[in-house]
Amino acid sequence: MEQFSKLIQTRRSMRKFTEEKLTENEKKMLLRAALISPTSKNTRGWEFIAVDDAETLRKLSVCREMGSGFLAEAAFAVVVLGDPTKSDAWIEDCSIAAITMQLQAEDLGLGSCWSHMRNRFSADGISTKETIQKLFGVPEPYEPLCIIGFGHKGMDRKPYEDDRMQWEKVHTNRF
Repeated sequence: MEQFSKLIQTRRSMRKFTEEKLTENEKKMLLRAALISPTSKNTRGWEFIAVDDAETLRKLSVCREMGSGFLAEAAFAVVVLGDPTKSDAWIEDCSIAAITMQLQAEDLGLGSCWSHMRNRFSADGISTKETIQKLFGVPEPYEPLCIIGFGHKGMDRKPYEDDRMQWEKVHTNRF
């Protein structure tokens, strides 16, 4: 499993993308990764909105006050939504799907970055939930957890180095 070790070491948040578009196969592989991700009790209480329209990506880039600007440069994004009525672990289920897509992106040589949406607001004080509901026609009870932006990497990021690992954060048998 040396390949997986390398994959998780090299996956870094990418907020700069080139103008190159993703292929339909790349988009499908990212979404497939989300759809096969594990969920609590196999509830599959998530939904995904795939976005490749430049104007919609621009609108998403301002749906929260800070931390989503990179979406305007992304070639593709996936809005990750959960249904709290299907599972009390919807946040965890959506998180697993999101990181699974990010690992798939790295495996494809693509960059990605998570923008948190749950309980966030735009600079105008409008909740990200309201913005996403209006923009995409999302019904209740779905809650947005995050938006993952994808694209071809627009900068180099060094892999995590072993000497930067905070092993003091690991406790064995007790805190």
